[in-house]
Amino acid sequence: MDKNQSSRLTIQHKNSRGAVGIFGDEAQKHDKEVFSISRLAMKVLEKEYPMLTFRYRKSLKKSEINSALQKIDTDLGQTLFVESAEIKPDGGIIEVIDDNGNWRVVLVSEAKHQGNDIENIRKGQLVGKNNDQLTMVAGNAIERAHKNISEIANFMLSELHFPYILFLEGSNFLTYDVVVTKPDGTPVILKYNAGNLNRLDRLTAANYGMPINTNLCENKFVLCNSTTIMLQAASIYTQGDGERWNENRMIEVMLDVAHTSIKILARYLVNQLTWKLTWK
Repeated sequence: MDKNQSSRLTIQHKNSRGAVGIFGDEAQKHDKEVFSISRLAMKVLEKEYPMLTFRYRKSLKKSEINSALQKIDTDLGQTLFVESAEIKPDGGIIEVIDDNGNWRVVLVSEAKHQGNDIENIRKGQLVGKNNDQLTMVAGNAIERAHKNISEIANFMLSELHFPYILFLEGSNFLTYDVVVTKPDGTPVILKYNAGNLNRLDRLTAANYGMPINTNLCENKFVLCNSTTIMLQAASIYTQGDGERWNENRMIEVMLDVAHTSIKILARYLVNQLTWKLTWK
């Protein structure tokens, strides 16, 4: 096949204008629950890559994670106290089957909202123990996101990609100062770097302090003490202004990461394609 055909796998989505080009207004009708958006993203992938077989899973058993670790080293994956233990990322897990009949993860997504200060200020609602504060001191509930990230990282320890997306929204994840207006017209400035408000630094351990709003799906290899170490970094995305995510933007991010996964897995999918891939 010619070069244009061989590169089609990685550029086909550009011609379709992403999810909007394929589904038009359908994406606009979906609610903002990340699992619904993820399922829609899988439909887009099925249309973009009709020669591949995808599946969606809501959960992943701890026993499966241990089994994957055991295949790497028998010292790993030995501990399991509850046979039914599992993880359930908000957006579920999308996988593709390879030539050997193995399901390979191409997308995992999670969405977290923390901090309602913008909404409360706009409504004129005071918060705090005595209902006398404009903003609420940020909590630590978001840190539970680290558990699922770590478990998926264990499950994918043998892979060269890590397609975990964490979508953040809410006033605890600002990346620049935001001016919010009270009902009486008084402006309130929310400082993005206020220690009592911002919780992004509680999450960047999951991407080794690399940039947010960046596709980090392809694993990074670093040299440390003459030893090469593979880093699995979550791709952390935030609106920056605390507002809600737009459905189409979420799908665009999901497809960008999924396309990266498929490009990296292409060597294992090659016989399922109707054209020869050029692997660089």
